[in-house]
Amino acid sequence: MSVLLEVTNLRTEFATRAGLVRAVDGVSLRVARGECLGVVGESGSGKSVTFSSVMGLVRSPGRVAAGTIHFDGRDLRGLAPEEMRAIRGRDIAMTMQDALTALNPALTVGEQMAEVMIAHDDTLPSARGARRSAIRDRSVEMLGLVGIPAPETRLRQYPHEFSGGMRQRIMIAIALTCRPQLLIADEPTTALDVTIQAQVLELISDIRARLGMSVVLITHDLGVVAEHCDRVMVMYAGQVVEEGPTDQVIGAPRHPYTRGLLASIPRPALRGQPIRPIVGQVPDLVGLPPQCRFHSRCPLARQGCLVQVPMLPAGPGRQARCLRLEEMS
Repeated sequence: MSVLLEVTNLRTEFATRAGLVRAVDGVSLRVARGECLGVVGESGSGKSVTFSSVMGLVRSPGRVAAGTIHFDGRDLRGLAPEEMRAIRGRDIAMTMQDALTALNPALTVGEQMAEVMIAHDDTLPSARGARRSAIRDRSVEMLGLVGIPAPETRLRQYPHEFSGGMRQRIMIAIALTCRPQLLIADEPTTALDVTIQAQVLELISDIRARLGMSVVLITHDLGVVAEHCDRVMVMYAGQVVEEGPTDQVIGAPRHPYTRGLLASIPRPALRGQPIRPIVGQVPDLVGLPPQCRFHSRCPLARQGCLVQVPMLPAGPGRQARCLRLEEMS
């Protein structure tokens, strides 16, 4: 498969009173056409900031300080703001973490879907009546695609008239109105119960298959990644620590952090046994020392780990940021 999105050595920084925070530090990734990439890690690991950087949504005091971002052969960092706005929402769409607050409570669902199409869809008719009819037809189609019943009626309703699961579906419908090549779903199941979570994730997988769309699924849940993603990228303290095919990474992790994440998941087969958490805390990202960032929490840490650790080959199509790969096999 050809590469749709390629990010190389991305660094995103935030200037704070305490010092410079490198929220994303040297991240490289690829997303192929039609592929689903899962991105996992603790809160604060840099998952959302990485893809906000791709979307050009990092605002002061943050800035993308270094790296390249190529989408469909175009250098996104070299684009003027108006050119980036044309791509954002049309070719790359992103659903934000909390659908309960991301929708505008003062506008109907139909008005919010129309905003996206007016801003990004150049194929709409120029005549006002035909334009309005085309927007309405597309909105009904998208709401139906995500499983909203009676979409013609729902277009006239406000966000507070929908359940949490329905609002998440509406967020996805808005993201899909211009049929983007890449959908970035940032924690799409936040604040939803387990049944609705499963429905939303199946919806994303189904739409991906139908539209041939690439998907980046940002989540804390390795179980979600195991079921829905082709490849997985594990992030820790602003860096990628492991990357590879999902079945291989989940089945035989090569980084101690990935292994720790898997060990901390409750399993019905191990009922009655204590969950093994990852001890310690994520390091302060201000003034990090030149060493493995997982060093203070790692059960395999040695004196030799007190150095900058690059991504190393960990098998066919796999990489891990660890000097103890032999002990993780």
